[in-house]
Amino acid sequence: MTDGSSRVPANADVLVVGGGLGGVAAALAALRRGRTVLLTEPTDWLGGQLTSQGVPPDEHPWIEQFGATRSFRALREAIRDHYRRWYPLTPAARATTDLNPGLGRVSRLCHEPRVAATVLAAMVGPHLAAGRLTIWYAHRPIAVQSDGDRVTSVLFEGPDGTRVEASAPYVLDATELGDLLPMAGVEHVTGFESRDETGEPSAPAVAQPDNMQAFSWVFAVDHRDGEDHTIDRPDQYGFWRDYQPPFWPDRLLSLVAPDPRTLEPVARTFVPNAASGPVVADQSRDPGDKDLWIFRRVLAREQFQPGFLTSDVTIVNWPMIDYLPGPLIGVSDEERDKHLDGSRQLALSMFYWLQTEAPRPDGGTGWRGLRLRPDVMGTADGLAKTPYIRESRRIRARRTVVEQDLSLAVRGEHGAVSYPDSVGVGMYRIDLHPSTGGDNYIDVGSSPFQIPLGALLPVRVRNLLAAGKNMGTTHITNGCYRLHPVEWNAGEAAGALAAHCLANGLEPAQVHESPELLERFQNELVADGFELAWPQIRGY
Repeated sequence: MTDGSSRVPANADVLVVGGGLGGVAAALAALRRGRTVLLTEPTDWLGGQLTSQGVPPDEHPWIEQFGATRSFRALREAIRDHYRRWYPLTPAARATTDLNPGLGRVSRLCHEPRVAATVLAAMVGPHLAAGRLTIWYAHRPIAVQSDGDRVTSVLFEGPDGTRVEASAPYVLDATELGDLLPMAGVEHVTGFESRDETGEPSAPAVAQPDNMQAFSWVFAVDHRDGEDHTIDRPDQYGFWRDYQPPFWPDRLLSLVAPDPRTLEPVARTFVPNAASGPVVADQSRDPGDKDLWIFRRVLAREQFQPGFLTSDVTIVNWPMIDYLPGPLIGVSDEERDKHLDGSRQLALSMFYWLQTEAPRPDGGTGWRGLRLRPDVMGTADGLAKTPYIRESRRIRARRTVVEQDLSLAVRGEHGAVSYPDSVGVGMYRIDLHPSTGGDNYIDVGSSPFQIPLGALLPVRVRNLLAAGKNMGTTHITNGCYRLHPVEWNAGEAAGALAAHCLANGLEPAQVHESPELLERFQNELVADGFELAWPQIRGY
């Protein structure tokens, strides 16, 4: 069953709740090891932040050479192959090994969200055909049954209100907000931990569990010169037009925002379809966010044969649409819905402001030819299917990654702490967006780091594993562990561990505690294309 219409209990070897990058990677890892998998997803697309949230991959500058799993590389190359096979690229673009369809500055692979969704669907397709994978789209978890330290089943609600229960020996929480953790009574944390608890230089003196990174509702646009695509004035436009956070240098609806690394006000530029010339995405040298049209551009006209594209297509995921009035965790359903609606209104208000009031180089105001692109996002209105989530609930883990483990200022030439239980690697600056508690950016240089197995294991519950942003990080280190390749790697390790334990009659804690069992599992990962340690390179 793949349409979520079943009304009877379902069973599998591994239940993966959440079809984001971590969830898909977890499912594929278990499937490669011969296990049956039930994968659930609240939308109709797999891929999470890469697809339904509309965010091109945030990656480190060495991603083309090392620093990711083999399967993540396969995903990236399959996206490129999709463009080579089906799009009229220029001969030069087609011959480029590291094809970047959008020539965006945020990533070496800026592409349309719907293309990634198509590729991910193709990657899981053979397992659906073999009958070992079942996907319930448009299903969200609403309750969990537990027996002591074990999760026994999860209850889901489908789009028509139908409820169906699923059970499996291993349950992986790959939801965007760590939804299973409170339902299952799994010990977890939200928001800022205190400095006394973590010892982190950037942590506050007192814990702030309700203070979380802003989320954003992303959208895609192009520009049709000479046309007028002005939308109706959003209901909350008056509010957002005048809104200025206390720590912000201007009104939110402007082209001025803090530099994340210095907090100094910086005026950005925004000129649709301005020529960019050669673009090499390397955030170790330049965050790439000063030219907002090029920053997250996913289709660049110059990459395609003349006449194919009337306009570039770019993704609006800017500081100006970070939603600050409140979080989605730890609030009532009514409050949550208010914040979701407010975030959509902020996004639409930003778009309307760009159409009507944004300053142009010629001295005029507004770009009325800007047009939302629903086809790019797979929605009716051009906004992403779901908001871009930066921060989740996080498990109280057997090993928690803290700032001083990887801060470049703390570790220097020594590099990040080496974890004996490494199951992968990642790299990104500690990049924390402004928060619901009124904090500005926290941006800390980091060293290339490892992903410890213990960060995927709750301190008590025996058969639930973290498979995404809900792993054992802190509010601070979530800032560099939340990005695309790290989420994929964490989920893939969790899926591999569940399958490994089933095959060998073990439990995750046993693998983690025994050096011999741990080494055996790590050798299995290496054979499957995982990288467990970095070459000797310096962070940024």
